[in-house]
Amino acid sequence: MAIQTPIGFLIFNRPDTTDRVFQAIARAKPTKLLVVCDGPRSDRPEERDQVAATRAIIDRVDWPCRVLKNYSDQNMGCKKRIVTGLEWIFQHAEKAVILEDDCLPQPSFFTFCENLLDRYQNDNRIVSISGNNFQNGNHRTNDSYYFSKYFHCWGWATWRRVWENFDPDMIQWPDFSKSECLKTFSDCHEEESYWKRIFTLQHAGQIDSWAYPWLFSCWAQSGLTAIPAVNLVSNIGFGPDATHTVGDSHLANLQTQPLETINHPSLVTRHKRADQYSFSQCYKRPPRLKRLQLKIQKRISRKRSAA
Repeated sequence: MAIQTPIGFLIFNRPDTTDRVFQAIARAKPTKLLVVCDGPRSDRPEERDQVAATRAIIDRVDWPCRVLKNYSDQNMGCKKRIVTGLEWIFQHAEKAVILEDDCLPQPSFFTFCENLLDRYQNDNRIVSISGNNFQNGNHRTNDSYYFSKYFHCWGWATWRRVWENFDPDMIQWPDFSKSECLKTFSDCHEEESYWKRIFTLQHAGQIDSWAYPWLFSCWAQSGLTAIPAVNLVSNIGFGPDATHTVGDSHLANLQTQPLETINHPSLVTRHKRADQYSFSQCYKRPPRLKRLQLKIQKRISRKRSAA
C-alpha cells in the first residue's frame, strides 16, 4: 500500500547513497515526494556532475506520485539549505517524513512514522518521531516506542505546527540560559555543561548545524520525541565525502529491524534511563583510554576484512 504521508528527501552530491535511499522510498511508493537539493560549490568543479547525477535519480519515479523539486543553483551550505528546504516542505505539507541522502530506512519506518504522525497530530507534547534507536539492544519497555528528550535526525518526521516554532538562529538561547532552564533537561552536571557549551557555540555561529537548533527548539517547547524500540534507519554516509559524518563511528551502518505491529505506550512521559544512555553513547566524549581501544579494535577489524 502506498504511503499517503508526504516524504521530504534532502539530497546533494552523492549519487551512490542517494540511489540506495531512493530505492527504499520507491518501495514505499509515497503519493507525494518533495525533493530538496543544494547547488554545487564553485571551488569544486567536479561537483557539478555529481549534483547532476544525483538529481537525475529523482527522474526515475515510476509510480503514481506528485514530485515537487526545490533545487538551488547556488551552493547555500548545509545548515541554510536544510533550513530553507524544510521551510519549503512544510509550506506544502501539514506533516512529513524526512530522509537525507545517506539515511537508509527499513520498510516499516514509513508505516511507523505515518501511524504516529496521525496519532499525535494534535498533541503538542510530541514534537517529532525518530527512526533511530541507539540503545544497543536494550529494550526499555514492552511497547513499540518510548518518549525521549533527545531528537535523532537520521530519518524522522514532524508536523508543520512544530516547524512554526523552530528557532534556527537560537534567538531564545540567552534567555533560556540565564533562567537556568537547561537544568530542567539535564540528568547530571556533565550533561548540562555539555549542552551549554554546544548551544553557546551554535548561537555564536561557531557551529554550522541545523540539528542543534532544532533540538534546542524542541526543548524550548518542552517537547518529546518518539523513539522506536528497534533501529529503523541506518546511516550509510560516513566517509571522507560527508559533511559532518566524516570519521569512524560506532553509530555508522547500524543494523535495522522490522517493527511490524505497533503497541502504543499508555503514558506520555520521557524515559530517563534511556536518555542517560543516549547521552553516554551519542554525545559524551569517551575517556582517552576507551577511544584508544576503539581505534585498535577498528584497525584489527579492517585487517581481518582485508585478509
